[in-house]
Amino acid sequence: MEFETLTLDIDGLRTVVKAIGTGPAVLALHGAATLEGYAWARGLADRFRVYLPFHPGFGESDEASHFVGMQDMIAHNLRLVSALGLDRPHLVGHSMGGWMAAEMAVVAGERFSRLVLNAPAGLNHPDHPGADLASIGPEALPAYLAHNVDVALRYFPGGAECPPLDEFLAAREKEGQALGRILGVHGMGHPNLGRWLSRIPNETLVVWGEKDRMLPALQAAIWAERIPNARLLIIPDAGHFAMQEKPETVSALGDFLAG
Repeated sequence: MEFETLTLDIDGLRTVVKAIGTGPAVLALHGAATLEGYAWARGLADRFRVYLPFHPGFGESDEASHFVGMQDMIAHNLRLVSALGLDRPHLVGHSMGGWMAAEMAVVAGERFSRLVLNAPAGLNHPDHPGADLASIGPEALPAYLAHNVDVALRYFPGGAECPPLDEFLAAREKEGQALGRILGVHGMGHPNLGRWLSRIPNETLVVWGEKDRMLPALQAAIWAERIPNARLLIIPDAGHFAMQEKPETVSALGDFLAG
């Protein structure tokens, strides 16, 4: 089964969405970069129609220099749901995309069915801080993304799933600028997000790799406690890229959505 490419105009911004599968709709939001791709979604394609947008400024979507924070992303994605004609899709977010999905559920949870937050950013919890991205050199980054570093190395120069070096570097430059505009407001999160989580009405699955070095799994219980209808799934021997390291993570995610 191959991915389809959909191109939409959202408030004058060319937005590219990959789609695969048949069944109930799932909107899946990527994290702070697109280097790991979307191959994981094949594990849902036999049960769901998965929509995988590139955020403005990321991947194949147009740059959006006028976006100045997460609120712009939230408004954009809610318009995107309408443009795709989706009626209460499931909502899945990884890392920065998990933060994004959580805020979308806070303000418009009734527009979605079930919610999956996979190692979400956003809390900036002082007791369990995430890694300092500015202090991580390129050579060290793969070990922060996967417990089995060989899995992460597939997506970096020299790896089997990495594009040519010039394309890789151009993508990181483009996405780094877009990420900087998001982080320039409050960093990788919002100081009040923890207070907002009780507003999420959706049945929620919080998923976390036990060995995550980017965002510590000790945050997982905080998310699960503050979202009223949440359950928790910790993936043993997996890092931030739990879906890539442990394919059974995707199966568990699908079972929750299908439930």
